[in-house]
Amino acid sequence: MPNLPDNPIFDITRFTTTDFPDRLACVVWFSGCNMRCPYCYNPNIVREKGTLCESDLFDFLRLRQGKLEGVVLSGGECTLYPHLHDLCETIKAMGFEIKLDTNGTKPARIRALVEEGLVDYVALDFKAPQHLFKSLTGSAEYDAFHESLTYLIEADVSFEVRTTVHPDLLHVKDINAMIEELHGLGYKGTYYLQHYLHVEPTLGKTAPPSKAFALESLIHPIPVRLRNF
Repeated sequence: MPNLPDNPIFDITRFTTTDFPDRLACVVWFSGCNMRCPYCYNPNIVREKGTLCESDLFDFLRLRQGKLEGVVLSGGECTLYPHLHDLCETIKAMGFEIKLDTNGTKPARIRALVEEGLVDYVALDFKAPQHLFKSLTGSAEYDAFHESLTYLIEADVSFEVRTTVHPDLLHVKDINAMIEELHGLGYKGTYYLQHYLHVEPTLGKTAPPSKAFALESLIHPIPVRLRNF
């Protein structure tokens, strides 16, 4: 696990209408990540220290009570923050709903937050099928991700599964394998495919896609929705 900064928060996006379904929200970007996805367009958030502490966040949220409905905890990887549980308790006590953006590698922390009613929506990143997971993410924690996925499918919380698609890194056969896995596990929600948008710099200096993704070759045993394709 990477060293956690004294100030866990890299930045705050003050207003968004798109990151939390049906909610006006802000986005809290936690610094640090336990993955090294080459296409990541937030290398500064992954590599650099945070600039804000919890009290900075709470001061901001007090000014937004009655104006914003939700708080998105993102990153980086927000579940690496060891005091996330207490932070969520404070945010909920202030009257906000919470959405968690996560790579799923901390299943016990996710489970605790869900079972104590401290998160209202979870967006789980399905980075790659098992055989590509380590090479694409730099992480050997596929089993931890899979534990989070299977738990969330059965849990009483709104959640979505999403994948960023760079056609040179994930092929149609890979996405179809992921769709089949979700279907086999009993996932009933919508699977969101997010088109890789090339923004410099990326964590791995990833080049723009050399080819289009063959959307017509996708299978559809579960609902699949495209974002920015």
